[in-house]
Amino acid sequence: MAVRQALTKNAYAYEEVRQRIMVGTLEPGQPLAQSQLAAELGVSLTPMREALRRLDAEGLVYIDAHKNARVATLSATEAKYLFEVRERMDPMAAALAAERRTDSDIVRLKEAAARLKPLADESDLDALTAHREFHRAIYTASHNELLINLLEGLWDKADRYRQVGLKTRKDSAADRRRVDREHASIMKAIIAGNAAEAERQMLQHVQGSLGRRAIDELAQEQR
Repeated sequence: MAVRQALTKNAYAYEEVRQRIMVGTLEPGQPLAQSQLAAELGVSLTPMREALRRLDAEGLVYIDAHKNARVATLSATEAKYLFEVRERMDPMAAALAAERRTDSDIVRLKEAAARLKPLADESDLDALTAHREFHRAIYTASHNELLINLLEGLWDKADRYRQVGLKTRKDSAADRRRVDREHASIMKAIIAGNAAEAERQMLQHVQGSLGRRAIDELAQEQR
């Protein structure tokens, strides 16, 4: 496989391994044979190790004291912790976005909303990416760098739990309509500058999220 010209070897290795983790080709808990992965991607061990260190810092990979790497496992406990954090931070970000959004923020939010499509399948990275970009447009409009960095750092982990939620039960047509309404209501409140309504709508959105569904599924599996 040829390295994409626009990426450095480090970035290429990172993107490829990350994608394999996100679509489930590399499964939770699976050991990562670094030499084999490097050979498959046509890179040396140095960029592969750098890529794995970056993924370790993001919580997608675990590297032990002996430098052995494996895909990070998923647990009901971590899913609960992520949900608890997002239940508080996402509504805060939406409220701040309503108070601080600029004209360019509004344009970015509308463009991101136009690219949204249903999360019909856990392996649909395009839909996951579009969903992430919509929420990124919201929390970047908060203009709170600490909050932005915290939410950005959580997103890959959260996406893995969204995929668990989709595997458990596909969204129904009614689910998709509800999510569309929630996204539209959040955006409307932010554009209108209504912080209280933006916060309320985002809280409702998070509480009905796939992450919430994943907690229940993983708790059942781990009994």
